Amino acid sequence: MSLIGSDRVRAVVGLGATGLSCVRFLASKGVDFYVVDSRENPPGLEQAKEYCPKDRIFTGDLAVLETLGVTELYVSPGIALRTPVLARLAARGVLMRGDIDLFRDYVDAPFVAITGSNAKSTVTTLVALLLQACGKNTKAGGNLGPPALDLLSPNTDFYVLELSSFQLETTHSLQADLACLLNVSEDHMDRYDDLYEYQRVKQRVYRGCKAAVCNKQDILTAPLLADTTPVRAFTTKSPDLKEFGMLKDGDGAWLCRGVERLYHTSQIALKGSHNHANVLAALAMLELLGVDVMSNAVGDVLKEFGGLPHRCETVRTLHSVTYINDSKGTNVGATLAALQGLGSVVRKNILLIAGGDGKGADFSPLTKSVTDFVRVVYLFGKDADRIAEVMLPGTEVKRFDSLDQIVSSISQDAKEGEIVLFSPACASLDMYKSYEVRGEHFARLVAEL
Repeated sequence: MSLIGSDRVRAVVGLGATGLSCVRFLASKGVDFYVVDSRENPPGLEQAKEYCPKDRIFTGDLAVLETLGVTELYVSPGIALRTPVLARLAARGVLMRGDIDLFRDYVDAPFVAITGSNAKSTVTTLVALLLQACGKNTKAGGNLGPPALDLLSPNTDFYVLELSSFQLETTHSLQADLACLLNVSEDHMDRYDDLYEYQRVKQRVYRGCKAAVCNKQDILTAPLLADTTPVRAFTTKSPDLKEFGMLKDGDGAWLCRGVERLYHTSQIALKGSHNHANVLAALAMLELLGVDVMSNAVGDVLKEFGGLPHRCETVRTLHSVTYINDSKGTNVGATLAALQGLGSVVRKNILLIAGGDGKGADFSPLTKSVTDFVRVVYLFGKDADRIAEVMLPGTEVKRFDSLDQIVSSISQDAKEGEIVLFSPACASLDMYKSYEVRGEHFARLVAEL
């Protein structure tokens, strides 16, 4: 959709990083627009004034949008389309767009779109690193790192975008060269009516795609595409022909394509079955992009890339106890993946730290994995009691007021060979500014033991 059109009245809604990228981009195209933010003094206000006249910037209340005659809004991901003002405008036919829609209009190189409830940052980073190692000029961003519009530049071979459900809500025709939905589990239930509404939004990543990758073990990721669209599936079980999966023999476990052994798990820096699934997804994407998955460049990256901070990150081993920071585990699905990935190696030797703001999620899926793999559960934060309620009577549960108290207690409780897993299954905003701040606090406490 071209930005040319004098009869269109545009506004950017929200001045976070994504909103500011829209402001910069629209200004670079020489079109007029308004900027509106519900906050009196949003963090990007001064920067916005460099690109938009002051008399076209309104802060403090979104209601002003109903007085501006807008026909098209660029809505920041953090603002729900159900916000009353936006809902009323949408009902009147005002188009709700986002930065990814703009990106799609102007991108001139192939792009990969990756979404999922969990692991999308890890997989996005890994795919970008693999393409770069193979000599491709690749830029990665979106929900992770730089906003998508800030990535646009000439002489780029590939763009790799991490997309959130919030971004997909305002993306009408993505048409990615390659789309991947890694997994779907309950998240953001404070924004969606139920899991299936959330899934429908996630499935938008496949709209108009030229090729797709899905998770064979998660039916909610299965794409509804024409038979002519190439699709690759990944699984941590034995794969069918053309699928990517795992095989075990006397030498251990292998990442495979069909019956073809590609990499032994000892050659992969990312550990745990959940991370092996991430690598398999990345390899499936590389194949669809025409990259040799057995090249030396690919193998070298897989040997070196150990993951991102706050995502099953080993922060210390002390007295033969391993402390793992998975503060990015902000939903039940992420914590399940961590428990099952680590529990496949070590059974009943996990001390789990969880709690925070559950965003309305159902914690009952945790019950079985906690019973199978966890010796003691340490809880804190807003929804500690709700998590405790789904634990079976035989599970030892301890409640605390702070993470400091938990780490102090665990340092006395942990036994040689055990794993301390900080995977909250909750958002951090009840006690911390972000999951990063929460994870850094945990790492600092462990370093001080």
